[in-house]
Amino acid sequence: MDIKRIFKSNRIQIIFLLAGAICGFIYWRFVGCTSGTCAIKSVWYWTTLWGAAMGYLVGDFVNDIILKRKKEGEGSK
Repeated sequence: MDIKRIFKSNRIQIIFLLAGAICGFIYWRFVGCTSGTCAIKSVWYWTTLWGAAMGYLVGDFVNDIILKRKKEGEGSK
């Protein structure tokens, strides 16, 4: 598949994934566990990965809602 086509069809998920990764890193930077005993919050890449995963899931959910509304709008015309 073409990279442009992949990005175009999944742009909402990719945008949310990047936003989630940035938010995960910011969370680690300002709130993270300082003692190092926290499994997820002690290392920057774990919070970044979890943020990216959550961002992707939210983006996929939003994309499904948008596609469903487009189909409903096309069906009523």
